[in-house]
Amino acid sequence: MAQFRSLPRTFFERPTLLVAEQLLGMRLVRIENGQRLSGIIVETEAYIGEEDQGCHARAGLTPRTKVMYGPPGHAYVYFTYGMHWLLNFVTEPEGFPAAVLIRAIQLEEGQEIVAQRRNGQPPHFWTNGPAKLCQALNIDGRWNGYDLCQPDALLFVESLTDGSPILELSVTTTSRVGLNRVQEPWRSIPWRFVGTPK
Repeated sequence: MAQFRSLPRTFFERPTLLVAEQLLGMRLVRIENGQRLSGIIVETEAYIGEEDQGCHARAGLTPRTKVMYGPPGHAYVYFTYGMHWLLNFVTEPEGFPAAVLIRAIQLEEGQEIVAQRRNGQPPHFWTNGPAKLCQALNIDGRWNGYDLCQPDALLFVESLTDGSPILELSVTTTSRVGLNRVQEPWRSIPWRFVGTPK
């Protein structure tokens, strides 16, 4: 039987593009009232530094972006369009602002709870977007700054014990989603990673 472990801080401390790609096939886990809600990460986006015009850090260090400048392996959760929460993981060494947006997961555990939260949507629409997965897993601003790598964490990422992905995926890259007002090259730079089963 496969054995799993949560990803250590050293995983997140590396270059953001590497982290964004290698998160594919790992399992995002949220413990809620003692129950596991989880899914395989199948889509991510990288946001890297103050020069990246698609990244919140383009505004520099602010109360909103403070978490991005902090230690790696923490959640950066923000509110957008006045209605949606989005989950990111802080990457790179402390002091350099970067994060990976978790755009989609393939749900594995907690289907009954998620079905209620996603209000009659078909299962393939439950967690196939960054706002959808936050609604499904009940992730909101209270999780901003949360340490994913702490002992007994209630939100973390799981891999096989040797650090390999739980599900092997073929990876494709595209431009990031929703950056229509961002100048080039940042609008089209291929920093979105999508995994499909091999």
